[in-house]
Formats: sequence, structure tokens, C-alpha cells
Amino acid sequence: MAYTKDDFKQLVTDIQSQSWYKNPIGFGIARVDRGQLNKEKILQATFPIVNWEENFGSAAILLNALKESGVEVDTSKSELVCEINDKFLEKCIESFRPYIPEAKGDEHKNVQVISTLASLPIDSGLTSENFKVVFLFEDEAPQSAETVYLKLYALSLGKAKLRSLNLNGAFGKLENCAWIGNQPVELDWLRQNEITLKLSGKYPTIDMIDKFPRFLGHVIPADNTRILETSKVRFGAQLAAGTTVMPGASYINFNAGTEGAVMVEGRISSSAKVGAGSDVGGGASILGVLSGTDGVPVTIGENTLLGANSCTGTAIGDGCILDAGVTILPGTKITLSEKAVEQLKEINPNKEIKTVMKGMDFQGVNGVHFRVNSTTGQTVAMRSTREVKLNKDLH
Repeated sequence: MAYTKDDFKQLVTDIQSQSWYKNPIGFGIARVDRGQLNKEKILQATFPIVNWEENFGSAAILLNALKESGVEVDTSKSELVCEINDKFLEKCIESFRPYIPEAKGDEHKNVQVISTLASLPIDSGLTSENFKVVFLFEDEAPQSAETVYLKLYALSLGKAKLRSLNLNGAFGKLENCAWIGNQPVELDWLRQNEITLKLSGKYPTIDMIDKFPRFLGHVIPADNTRILETSKVRFGAQLAAGTTVMPGASYINFNAGTEGAVMVEGRISSSAKVGAGSDVGGGASILGVLSGTDGVPVTIGENTLLGANSCTGTAIGDGCILDAGVTILPGTKITLSEKAVEQLKEINPNKEIKTVMKGMDFQGVNGVHFRVNSTTGQTVAMRSTREVKLNKDLH
């Protein structure tokens, strides 16, 4: 038991010095939604606080509390997912005691989580089965729905960089559910109860059928970030402050997003990212790793304009313009005049610029304007003479 902050620090030091202990990459306590028919199915995991390469003192206390409550703690595996129990909470409270009085607002949020759980009313209907403590020790392919959610949180909260986490097999760990607001419902439960629900007028309004929830179901964005339609951003996407996502043809998939204030009126597919100050025009499509990019994630540079209904399947540099309706894929043949070659060489001295190039050759080439010659139908490139600027009042 820790009575003072010095006691707490010494306890943490003692725990971390033991041979079994290992600092996690990420950890947190989640409320889980289980299947209505199959309680073994985890339909969703909601983390009020996600710790990512931080707060190792709290991690030590939680792991030690698991051990002292009789749970087998194996930190040699990539992840650890455990149900919590009353003894676990008791041990955590004993250890966090010096910080409980000041655990309010932005202070000591892990202590707030423990205190809130310990003070839940007996008649709340919640039991230990509704909560899991989750640790990630190695960034390997996730083995559980809970660790998939932990990684998606890390991405959407900006705690992990886009494309930095191993999400191999994530789809297979998640259940395809009917989503009624933030509540996931087993499809088999709906089928089993369809007659009763419909005859009693209680058949729900289903917002979507998916394995992933919506971004706004789990994340509170920055004050200057706007999402005008909840369905337009999938959980696991990352939106930098100042990003605006318009309704209509816009969409941002998981493990994709923006790296600064960006106007999004088109589609940013999985693993694609867009640099600050850029504008993804209405209906423009940035292809993902599964849709025509040869498995290479697409990066769009800063202050770049993708015109309405354009399609990008390869990296585009800073200060570029892709005209409306133009498609640039890795193998797209693009022609340049001698004048354009010289002008682009001036601002890209370390790049090889030729009169005939492929889309993939423009990776890291800045200041390019891609167009289609309306007479010949050829895709052409030239030096961009227009500066792309977002309206500051909108971002």
C-alpha cells in the first residue's frame, strides 16, 4: 500500500525491477460490448484513456495488481488481455491512493478510470465481464479485438503515426455488426428476433453494417476540426487539427488521414495520407493499398490540389495540382515539354526530370501541374504557376 507519493514511486521502481516486468507499448482499460447471443464475441472495446509509450508507472501498478489478484501475467507475449475483478481494483486503489484527491480534469486520468470503476453503483448492471485491461508489448499482428481497438485508438488519437502499426489480420478479429448509434448488435440476434421486433414496432433503425465503428463514436476531435457527416470518417482514421471533412463524396478510411489542416471533399483510402494545406476536391479519389497502387501507400504532399473527380494512385509532391478528372497511376505515361523539364529541374535539382515519365517517377517531385491535352488526349505535366491556399476562416 502506498501512503505517500514517495511510497508510490518506490513501489513502481520495485515492480519494474522484477524479472517478469516489461514496459508496454500501449495499455488501457476498456469497456467491452459482448455479443447478445454469443457472450464470447467482443463486438466493441471503448477506451476512455489510451496510454501509448507513456505513463509506465501506471502500467506497472496495473500489471502488479493483476498478479496480486491471481491473474497469470505473461509479458513475453505480444499482448495481454484480462478481465478485471474486485481484488484488482482494490490493489490499484491501494497503490494510487496518494493521487486520488487530485485526480480530476486533466490530472492523473488513469487514476480517474480506476476510481470511477471502483465507485460504480451495484445496481448499474455492469460486472467484471464488461471491462478488460489491455496491454500491448510488441507491435505484432493483433490477436484479439481488444488490441485491434487499442491500435485504432492510437491512430485516431494521433498517438501513433499513420502506417506505423501492424494491423495484419485486424479484419478477422472484428465482428461484422449492425450499428445502432454507438451500440453494436449481432446480426444473428436480429435475425432470431426479427418477427417479434417488427410486430412490436421495436425494429431498430440501423445506421450501418460494418466491422468498424465511426470515428466520432470514439474520438473527440480538436476544436477547429469539422466533420459534417458522421459516416464520412471511419474509426482508425487520423485527422490533424484544422481538417474539414465535407458531406457528399468525402470519406476517410482507417489508417489514413491528414497531417495538417486539409479540406476533404473526396476519398482518402486506407493507408493514404495528405499533407498540410492540401485540398482533396469533390469526388477526388486517393487509392488505397488494395485498390490499384501496387501495394505502395500513397502520400499527397503539402499545399497540393486534387481536382474534382481526379484519381491518384501514386505519390504526389508539394505544391502540385491535379486537374479535375485526371488520373495518375504508377504506370500512367506522362509527357513534358522541354520547357517544362527545365522549369521543374530548377525547383527539383535532385530529381531526374525527362520528357516522358511514368506516374511513379513523380514521387517527391514538387510544383507539378498534371493536365490532359484536350486535343491529343495525352496526360501532360508542367510547372505549376498557381499557389494552393486554404481559406483560413474555414480551418
